[in-house]
Amino acid sequence: MTLKIVFASAHPYLPQIAGGSQSNTHEMARELLARGHETSVLAGLTRDGWIGARGRVMMKLSRRKAVCDHSQGYPVYRSWFAWEGAADVARSAAPDVVVAQSGKVLRVARAFRDMGLPTVIYLHNVEFEDHGEPIEDFGDAIFLANSQFTADRYRDAYGISSTVINPLFQPERYQVPSRRERVLFVNPHPAKGVDLALALARACPDIPFDFVESWTLSEDQRAALMQSMAGLGNITLHSRTDDMREHYGRARVVLVPSRWEETWGRIASEAHYSGIPVLATEVGGLGEAVGPGGILLPPQAEPSEWAAALRSLWEDSTLYESLSRAAARYAERPQLDRARQIDQMEEILAAAVDSRTGKAA
Repeated sequence: MTLKIVFASAHPYLPQIAGGSQSNTHEMARELLARGHETSVLAGLTRDGWIGARGRVMMKLSRRKAVCDHSQGYPVYRSWFAWEGAADVARSAAPDVVVAQSGKVLRVARAFRDMGLPTVIYLHNVEFEDHGEPIEDFGDAIFLANSQFTADRYRDAYGISSTVINPLFQPERYQVPSRRERVLFVNPHPAKGVDLALALARACPDIPFDFVESWTLSEDQRAALMQSMAGLGNITLHSRTDDMREHYGRARVVLVPSRWEETWGRIASEAHYSGIPVLATEVGGLGEAVGPGGILLPPQAEPSEWAAALRSLWEDSTLYESLSRAAARYAERPQLDRARQIDQMEEILAAAVDSRTGKAA
C-alpha cells in the first residue's frame, strides 16, 4: 500500500530548529519517500530567518493558515499554530494518515481526527503538560513511543499501550573514522547540562572540548554561556550544523550530561556508529540509548565523579577500546535496523488507514 503521510507537530522544524524529534522525522521521511510513499510535514513557524520572513509574506498574500516550502526535499507546511493549519494541509496534501508528535501533540491530533483522518500518535517526550488536550479523549488511538522508557511512563500514568519504534538513523550521515582527539558536547543549553560540561572543562584544562549549538539560545542564555567560557582556552564553540561528521571525526568521547528526562538521547546513537563511547547521565531513556557503549553516571553524581570518569576514558586505552567496540556493536542491534523500523511504521500506518476505513463502512 502506497500512502500519503503527514508528520505533524506544533514544534518548529528544520532548518528553523534542530533537535532529536526533527532529525528523526527528517530521516524517517526520507526512508518512506524512498519506498514510494508521499511524505509531508506540518510544523510550527517562528519569525526567524528566510523561512520566517517568507512565511509571514505568504500567509498574508494567500490568507492561508499554513504555507509550504520544499527546503528539506519534500513538502513542509508551516503554521504559527499547527492545529490551525491542519485544514489547509488536509486540503493540499490529502493525507491517508497523519502521525502527530511532540508539541501540543493531542491538540494537533484532534485537529486532524475531527476531519475524519486516521491519526497515529507518536510519543517523543514525557512532558505531560504539553499535550494540549485531555489524553482520556484518545483512548481508541494508536500510540507509538520512541523508547521503552517513554512507553513505560505513559503506561504507568495513563494505562496506554504503545508500540516502541526507536529513533531512526541513516548511519551514512554520521559514520566517520575518528581521530579521537576532543570531547564533543552538543547543545549547550541548561536542560542539557551545560553547567556540568563547563565544570568538566574547568577541571580538565588539558582536554580540548568542542561545544556545538543546537537548540536556539535566548539572549540571556547565550550571554551566560559566553561569560562562563571566558578564560577557558580548551573550549571551541561551533554553530549548529546539518552535517555532524566533521565533529564526530574529531571526537574521542561524546558528553551527554542531561538534567532532564531525555526519552532517548539521539547524540549517543549517532556517536556509536563511529565507535565513539558516550559519557552520560543515567536519566530517562539515556540508558537505552547508551547501553554498553559508554559510562552512565547517576543524576546526583558530583562534578569530581564526572571528571574521574572522563579521565578514565581519556587515559585508559584498554577501557576505551573495550567501550569503543561495544558502542559499534550496539549500533548494529535489530531495534535500530532502519529497514525493520520502516516495516513496522508501514504496518502501523496501514492498520490505522484500514481501521478508519472499516469504521466508515
